[in-house]
Amino acid sequence: MIYTVTFNPALDYVVRLPALELGLVNRTESEEVQLGGKGVNVSCVLRQLGQESVALGFVAGFTGKAIEDGLAQRGVRTEFIRLPGGLSRINVKIKAAAETEINGLGPAMDGAALEALCKKLDGLRQGDVLVLAGSIPRSLPGDTYEKILARLEKKQVLCVVDATRELLVNVLKYRPFLIKPNDHELGEIFGRTLSGDGEVRQCAEELQRRGARNVLVSMAGRGALLLDELGGVHRVDAHRGSVKNSVGAGDSMVAGFLAGYLTTRDYAYALRLGSACGSATAFSDGLATRAEIEALMGEDV
Repeated sequence: MIYTVTFNPALDYVVRLPALELGLVNRTESEEVQLGGKGVNVSCVLRQLGQESVALGFVAGFTGKAIEDGLAQRGVRTEFIRLPGGLSRINVKIKAAAETEINGLGPAMDGAALEALCKKLDGLRQGDVLVLAGSIPRSLPGDTYEKILARLEKKQVLCVVDATRELLVNVLKYRPFLIKPNDHELGEIFGRTLSGDGEVRQCAEELQRRGARNVLVSMAGRGALLLDELGGVHRVDAHRGSVKNSVGAGDSMVAGFLAGYLTTRDYAYALRLGSACGSATAFSDGLATRAEIEALMGEDV
């Protein structure tokens, strides 16, 4: 089974307008409510690909109930921990001449809540997949990802970590199955701006040396690069299309990679499917659908 963890899932209120004028009343041309959170996105795209998953994390208030109901409607199983106070966050995504985001804070989580999550994770078994994606809320310790991976270290769970800077670097000693930085995040880790595949590969190889089994680097319009644990180097170019949405593209790539790998054990195919999923989301107003993914793959998935 695949388990995704979203510490701070959200409702994303997406509004579209010709231009955003500060200090004035702005009227939208359209609006919609989407489910938000990196792990939530992974679970939703996995469902499109026919892969079952369990979405874990924390919810609170009426917004938390709406998140649970929305995932149930999409066929995603949830086992969120309900917090006694606060509200799951509402994020405002403004799509005008440029994209602007106002992200909510979300409910406070304490040590007891974290331990309740860890006890759920104690039930994972060899061969299960755990996806840890995104930042850690300020109310939790900064080493939360490390503690989770340390707790699972002997269970032979396939751990996927999609995080930035120290959050990512500090878990490498636990040999995560997959990490997925983008090229800018990869450069931040090493304090440099990366130009060209050679520099990206050099930094990705260093993260492998530090413990990552597979390193998948997304590079937006330049495609993606994968260094697999067997010594293979795989490269795909970006798909051609009009980018409408940057939210969830990286999460969609993670979902596609996992679905491709788990069904074929073929890293090259997993990269192709991951790339198609990421692009399909980028070319859509929301998360990719199966039909959109298959159109980019040129085949059934």
